[in-house]
Amino acid sequence: MSAPEQYLSQEESADVDAALLSSPEKFLTRLTISSQRLLQIIAQNYQVSVEQLTHHQIIQWFENESKIKREQGQDAGTLRW
Repeated sequence: MSAPEQYLSQEESADVDAALLSSPEKFLTRLTISSQRLLQIIAQNYQVSVEQLTHHQIIQWFENESKIKREQGQDAGTLRW
């Protein structure tokens, strides 16, 4: 597993804050940007492009991430909550 990543940079967050969007739209925008970054990490793990990722691979990646956290503690793995 790779080192933890920051899924939304301060610059990206500031750009979202400055956007003419409602609070729910800003939340969804942040989530989408973060999801794009996470999908890139998952695709690298499977050595495929993001477009080639299947929902099965995404589920499997999260299952593996969950297993790592159960076995090694919440600070292990890629995701930080």
